[in-house]
Amino acid sequence: MKLIDIGKAQMVKEKPNSTRIYDKDGFRRRAACLCVRAENESEVLLVTSSRRPELWIVPGGGVEPDEEPSVTAMREVLEEAGVVGNLGRCLGVFENNDHMHRTEVFVMNVTKELEEWEDSRSIGRKRQWFTVDEALSQLALHKPTQQHYLMQMQHSKTLENANTPGRVVNATHPPILTNTSSAAASPTTA
Repeated sequence: MKLIDIGKAQMVKEKPNSTRIYDKDGFRRRAACLCVRAENESEVLLVTSSRRPELWIVPGGGVEPDEEPSVTAMREVLEEAGVVGNLGRCLGVFENNDHMHRTEVFVMNVTKELEEWEDSRSIGRKRQWFTVDEALSQLALHKPTQQHYLMQMQHSKTLENANTPGRVVNATHPPILTNTSSAAASPTTA
């Protein structure tokens, strides 16, 4: 593994079969999608974890060199969940200090579910629709930081302010909003 300076205050770590991109602060750049199948966003699609297939996660992965996070998010949901759709609003950048990554999360309205997809064939990955409450419970078992993606989706839907640029949400220790009925993560400015 080696680090390569690619300019724009980013570093690249090359590994077999993937290239990891890091921001100027040393955080790995990632992107993910909360896949929904209706405008009311009452159900989300989760996929089984590649490391622990009995547990569920939000599809997402590392940003490739010269790739926009929105493109990464769409690529990852096709690879991991076998779905395509219309990319919607960006929920913000979620920072995980424990794993040193920042994940830009989008909402995608699913328009097509493939019968077979890359990860279903190669590693037997499964997908399943969950209500938001069920998804929060599933994520609590394996990826509790990803619960904040869902909380922010609900919060941003209510406030209709999801497109504010420069938002960073600390998913390791996010601040909690006290003036709302849900415990949504509160975005902070980077």
